[in-house]
Amino acid sequence: MQAGLRIDVDTYRGTRDGVPQLLEILADAQIKATFFFSVGPDNMGRHLWRLIRPQFFWKMLRSKAASLYGWDILLAGTAWPGKPIGRDFGHLMRQARDAGHEVGLHAWDHHGWQANAGRWSETQLTEEIRQGLDCLSTILGEPVTCSAAAGWRADEHVVQAKQAFNLRYNSDCRGTSLFRPTLRNGRPGTVQIPVDLPTYDEVVGADLASRDFNRFILDRFKPDGLNVYTIHAEVEGILLADDFRQLLAQARDRNIHFCPLGELLPEDLDSLPTARLSRGTLSGREGWLGVQHA
Repeated sequence: MQAGLRIDVDTYRGTRDGVPQLLEILADAQIKATFFFSVGPDNMGRHLWRLIRPQFFWKMLRSKAASLYGWDILLAGTAWPGKPIGRDFGHLMRQARDAGHEVGLHAWDHHGWQANAGRWSETQLTEEIRQGLDCLSTILGEPVTCSAAAGWRADEHVVQAKQAFNLRYNSDCRGTSLFRPTLRNGRPGTVQIPVDLPTYDEVVGADLASRDFNRFILDRFKPDGLNVYTIHAEVEGILLADDFRQLLAQARDRNIHFCPLGELLPEDLDSLPTARLSRGTLSGREGWLGVQHA
């Protein structure tokens, strides 16, 4: 059973501490994945204002965010200026690429995208994407060929803005199958590889203990499913690194073979169906996100 393994790297600490540990774990397991990097300032702490929203407040309590992420992540860009991730840790991004992993753009400013993508103009969206792609391309010394919107915050406007960059694929939404999103002119756009499996922070809480998560998630991989699974360098790369190592071993025992997302693409992209990518909601996740619609 083939499955795509996606690693989102949102923060300064996640890049510094989580990425090296994940590279070691993946090397030991002989698995390649796709790393999506945030490259600009780490302003993730500015999300704390969302604590006034009951759903976000409950999620922070349910996932024990302070112990899971660490206060340096939760306060980044508030008590002190956001540190430039790409400038300080570009060598780790190159290390991931040189180890044979696929590397793509997550965001220039992860917090900025998650907070503002829904209200930015297409010009602002385009500039934010361009800034991130230019930075990561300079770090890697080669063009970036894939991206994944921070927090899955993507809609028709994001799809249209990304079209100008001629990427091989995007992974901007939640869904159930590979598809080409319908553009404003009715033509099919750049291929989307949605995520169909839940993340740790979406399900662990009152009804599911952390120790039961590996079994829970592995039970949801299906032979006829898309099977794209997302982890975070800030979580599975640091505090839950041992749990992730065990998950990879358990997946192997179940004949689940992880690969970079790009390997899920068919040779003939024109054979993929079209669908709409628009705003929706998802249990366990606060606010809106991009969802595949038939």
